[in-house]
Amino acid sequence: MSDAFFRANAGACVIDGEGRVLALKRRGVADNAWQMPQGGIDAGETPRQAVLRELREETGLQPPDVELLAEHPDWLVYELPPEFRRPKVGWGQAQKWFLLRARPDATVRPDGEEFDDYAWLTPAELMPRVIAFRRPVYDRVLAYFLGGLRAQR
Repeated sequence: MSDAFFRANAGACVIDGEGRVLALKRRGVADNAWQMPQGGIDAGETPRQAVLRELREETGLQPPDVELLAEHPDWLVYELPPEFRRPKVGWGQAQKWFLLRARPDATVRPDGEEFDDYAWLTPAELMPRVIAFRRPVYDRVLAYFLGGLRAQR
């Protein structure tokens, strides 16, 4: 099978009551290892179903813990540097993004396998912690969903 494809993916921009963004730290990676919850769309799954599944798997947040606020109108794409390409993800990701608000009593529990920590960050705090190839998509996601809170580097 050729690796010349872009994997379909769903992403969650989860905010708290103060407008901070949920960020997860990748396990075993020292720098620029923070990201918003995201993951592949399985066969027969809609992007909305995938984002809720990924959120549950990566953070422990269940549908009653979040309120779906918006869906980005476009599919956003990023290309992986060659050293990050794998048969599972191909050349990168084509992503459908959703804005969700966590309920005040929601408890985040990173999965411990892919992610080992989390934080609620402003966009300006998040962006320097994100690996470079994801930043252009994150800029677009944050600008669309959060407008005036757009990430500043």
